[in-house]
Amino acid sequence: MKYVDEFRDGKLARGLTRALHAAVRPDRHYRFMEFCGGHTHAIARYGIEGLLPENLHLIHGPGCPVCVLPIGRIDSALELALERRVTLCTYADVMRVPASGRMSLLQARAHGADVRMVYSTLDALRIARAEAEREVVFLAIGFETTTPPTAAAIRQAAALGLENFSVFCNHVLTPAAIASILESPEVRKLGTVPLDGFIGPAHVSTVIGSQPYEFFAEEYRKPVVIAGFEPLDVMQAILMLVQQVNEGRSEVENEFSRAVTVTGNEKAKALVAEVFELRRSFDWRGLGTLPYSALRIKQAYRAFDAETRFALGYCPVPDARGCECGAILRGVRRPTECRLFGTVCTPENPIGSCMVSAEGACAAHYTYSRGDARRERRVS
Repeated sequence: MKYVDEFRDGKLARGLTRALHAAVRPDRHYRFMEFCGGHTHAIARYGIEGLLPENLHLIHGPGCPVCVLPIGRIDSALELALERRVTLCTYADVMRVPASGRMSLLQARAHGADVRMVYSTLDALRIARAEAEREVVFLAIGFETTTPPTAAAIRQAAALGLENFSVFCNHVLTPAAIASILESPEVRKLGTVPLDGFIGPAHVSTVIGSQPYEFFAEEYRKPVVIAGFEPLDVMQAILMLVQQVNEGRSEVENEFSRAVTVTGNEKAKALVAEVFELRRSFDWRGLGTLPYSALRIKQAYRAFDAETRFALGYCPVPDARGCECGAILRGVRRPTECRLFGTVCTPENPIGSCMVSAEGACAAHYTYSRGDARRERRVS
């Protein structure tokens, strides 16, 4: 299959492994963070850590939008479904995240709430048009990748005059999260981990392009290599990062050139700019309250803002006792260093959000990496 099989070629993987071992200097450690949960999943699924030199460490970042959604926002969604009796539409993974009191949206549905899983924003629009007597709220979540479809849905709802449709917006921004990892005092309370560079996200970068990462390369002297999700993509990106570190360079490079450009998708960015604006601050699970790190609906489309329509408040809620999601999202701990991992906390009974999403670090390690000492080594 074009753009798949050639990026899973075993012969090429062996060649990249040899190149990595030859490039890595034995007298130093290399520590690279893969920001995107899709990369974490690929690394675990294909056993990439088992191919790397012992002194090259991969650190999992907060790149799963379900994982960084704070409990208080799920509480607000439960309020909409259980108390306001709206029809709440959202994506599958969001429905399984435990809120305070351990209830999830999936469990709320079992208690009679009208919570529906949808595959796209268009599904939620169709429900609103078909059931005009009900208030339909779309719980929007995601990084820059899923923001344009939400913007398109809001604009279409305005064009159709859908008075029973609104959006509970939880879209967050990748560059803000990277900045928080590098400098935020709140995040540093969880501990710090030295980083030599970033594997840049793929899908996000198809929208925003490679340009936004130039600030981190210049200001913090941290190289960034944008990578696709196939195993050879990730391995090539790691090799490119090693070469930059060895040469003392801090640049933005694009391994995923078949899909990512410097400026990204101009039409998608224009659509987002028309419908959304920056929030002054937003609470992230594991990272704390970050300034200008999320989006809200502009005044021109405020009639479709569920937070305004239902006067939703927000109350921060701490993680469940013993859950290390915050430190794992920060990269300070690995999933297997959480005492709940694989015992109390499993994909069937998730305690924290990192175990809920298929892209969460805990879910990836539970599925692919348990018992592998090489992959589960501590980052020294």
